[in-house]
Amino acid sequence: MLGLVKKMFGDSNEREIKRYWKAVDAINGLEPEISALSDEQLKGKTVEFRERLEKGEDLDDLLPEAFAVVREASKRVLGKRHYDVQLIGGMVLHEGKIAEMRTGEGKTLVGTLPVYLNALAGKGVHVVTVNDYLAQRDSGEMGQIYDFLGMTVGVNLHDLSHEQKQAAYTCDVTYGTNNEYGFDYLRDNMVLYKEQMVQRPLYFAVIDEVDSILVDEARTPLIISGQAAKSTDLYYAADRFVSKLEAEKDYTVDIKVRSVSLTEQGVEKAEKAFGIENLFDHQNVTLNHHVTQALKARVIMRRDVDYVVQDDEVLIVDEFTGRLMTGRRYSEGLHQAIEAKEQLQVQNESMTLATITFQNYFRMYRKLAGMTGTAKTEEEEFKKIYGLDVIIVPTNRPMIRKDMPDVVYKTEMGKFKAVVEEIVERYKNKQPVLVGTVSIENSELLSEMLKKKGVQHKVLNAKYHAEEAEIVSRAGQAGAVTIATNMAGRGTDIMLGDQVHEIGGLHIIGTERHESRRIDNQLRGRAGRQGDPGSSQFYLSLGDELMKRFGAENIMAMMDRLGMEEDQPIESKLITRAIESAQKRVEGNNFDMRKVVLQYDDVMNQQREIIYKQRREVLESENIREIVETMLRSSIERIVNAHCSESQIPEEWDLQAVVDYVNNNFLSEDALNSKDIWGKEIDEIIEFIDEKVKDKYNEREEQIGAEFMREFEKVVVLRAVDSKWMDHIDAMDQLRQGIHLRAYGGTDPLREYQFEGFEMFHEMVDSIQEEVATYIMKAHVESNLERQAVAEGQAVDPKVESAGKQPIVKEEQIGRNDPCPCGSGKKYKQCHGA
Repeated sequence: MLGLVKKMFGDSNEREIKRYWKAVDAINGLEPEISALSDEQLKGKTVEFRERLEKGEDLDDLLPEAFAVVREASKRVLGKRHYDVQLIGGMVLHEGKIAEMRTGEGKTLVGTLPVYLNALAGKGVHVVTVNDYLAQRDSGEMGQIYDFLGMTVGVNLHDLSHEQKQAAYTCDVTYGTNNEYGFDYLRDNMVLYKEQMVQRPLYFAVIDEVDSILVDEARTPLIISGQAAKSTDLYYAADRFVSKLEAEKDYTVDIKVRSVSLTEQGVEKAEKAFGIENLFDHQNVTLNHHVTQALKARVIMRRDVDYVVQDDEVLIVDEFTGRLMTGRRYSEGLHQAIEAKEQLQVQNESMTLATITFQNYFRMYRKLAGMTGTAKTEEEEFKKIYGLDVIIVPTNRPMIRKDMPDVVYKTEMGKFKAVVEEIVERYKNKQPVLVGTVSIENSELLSEMLKKKGVQHKVLNAKYHAEEAEIVSRAGQAGAVTIATNMAGRGTDIMLGDQVHEIGGLHIIGTERHESRRIDNQLRGRAGRQGDPGSSQFYLSLGDELMKRFGAENIMAMMDRLGMEEDQPIESKLITRAIESAQKRVEGNNFDMRKVVLQYDDVMNQQREIIYKQRREVLESENIREIVETMLRSSIERIVNAHCSESQIPEEWDLQAVVDYVNNNFLSEDALNSKDIWGKEIDEIIEFIDEKVKDKYNEREEQIGAEFMREFEKVVVLRAVDSKWMDHIDAMDQLRQGIHLRAYGGTDPLREYQFEGFEMFHEMVDSIQEEVATYIMKAHVESNLERQAVAEGQAVDPKVESAGKQPIVKEEQIGRNDPCPCGSGKKYKQCHGA
């Protein structure tokens, strides 16, 4: 059916590529003219393009000439001329789409084309990479092109000072990691002065390895956290308890969803051990949570697979790259449960000060684009979540890599023995081999086996990632054997050494299928770059995680019936197809999980946008009295409507309650009495009180001065918004964690979360208004007025949570020009007040 549709209407990817080829012809036609320009004339093109934009031309009008200019600049500065297919990749990115380009096709150089063109608008273009190393490398190399053409280039790194970050963001082109851009956005919405913001409005982002950032890292949010002071004893107690439990009798494990739960017998044991009557009583929610997390830490989380222990610290291993995620922590107490399991010092849990998912951060850019070697398998997700189409860009030279069928062994040891024999054979012929493993444990096991065979090799896993790029770049040399966890070294090209072409190029061995086909394709894609020869093959066993999750029992029974040994392989396209089918199901499940995360975060995102927008208005406005008066009016309306209902007769209205509230919160004792508002309609009562409050407001302003009053208003509003918003984030998080239980009552948890979240948000807004109104009208104003941070926090990377700094409520008010109390010798505004 699909074939018939394609025959009738043509393949949409092919149609797009044909359209791009016409533009390539136009760019190539300009090459002689552009090549004839002097360096100064070529640099002058940037000024000319900007003038033309101001006169009404748009970026599409400039594209052919701008691309030709970038290509020529690259030839002169880097000695690299963009291939025609790279021009196509650049156009795909400029149109706000994802360019799928094979490994080795020069994606980094492709990015220079749309980045330069869009930077002409002067609004700042962000190039997003997966780590600091790539951000520095690419900004240093590609930055030479922009610099030559008269543009400024910045790099946004984690440890930059506030001033350095501001400088990086004011550049025409800024390189940085997805984490750092997201955290800067959150930090910008926690600042106390508009001058402290670093980002400009989000304009255009080009994401390198877009699948890694928008898919792999999209399940969990970026978090700015502070520390919550809670006892750690319960973690140890829970761990001691679960360590005595028996599998199947006391708890059950679901491998497919990586979950574990107590049986009735296990629940009874818990109640007896902790001396309680009912584990599921609302008073025991915390205990129940600790036991569940302790059980998960014991049964699900595996040392040297999910995490490693180094220097008495639990370090998480990134399942997608195999790197150690230093400074990151699992959330919801799981990290502490693992620390208790490993008999380490348990760190305090953290509290969330600000949070956002990558999906919602990157959807804020006016235009978004990305590039990767593997995006087509996730095309539906890119389209539905981000509105991004995927275009497969042709390769510069035909791809001739040989991808051989999977071979399946009965046991893991049988598989690894076969892998080692295969490596030994190719090592004898000096053919380079890159072996992909899914865990540190497996990479070290293979390493030991190869040592016994006398095979010299390099191990590249999370424990040695500092040497990563260098080791990967040499993996194509004659006789090189490299063992790597998953996609370690992603973004680094593997160049073939002398005479390696003649012996078959780089051979890739996968030792296990990943749950995502895309990760497997990335591993295969390390070979066969730019028309080079190469080959790949996956070695599997019935003990592999993916095989166990999807029906390895049937194949195992068949192998037993046939009397097959552990080192006897099955090589079958039927099994390969079955595995790919299983992978598609897992990918679908993971997509659904990410959609659910986004659906829940969308509720928070709508609220976050309202709060951040209003907070920014407060920072940027010279005078917010009108905003405060609106809050006062709302508070008055609420109290009057609460005690004076149109459904009652006026004699039943509780006017004294209204009077007491207004006097206590806005005016002074006896400033208002019930006779003043007796006989008035509800609207008249509100209007009368509002006028009285405004008169008092004017009196206060005359007493302390208009300029001082403007700053006082900002101090009060910012403090109220920040503290209430922080509490609201925590409350929404608590709601989200327990909302799934509503499904047992036959209701939709998401709809319940949306409804209750909406109610809670309005309650928070009311609470902000009431606090602002009371403080503005009643608080004593001190002469050394300063805006104060409600709490100081620390950025926590995605997937996990980190124990941040202890929140500090600054009781002592420090002037911005006073010496900083930390002892640095700087003024407070230039140090901890920055």
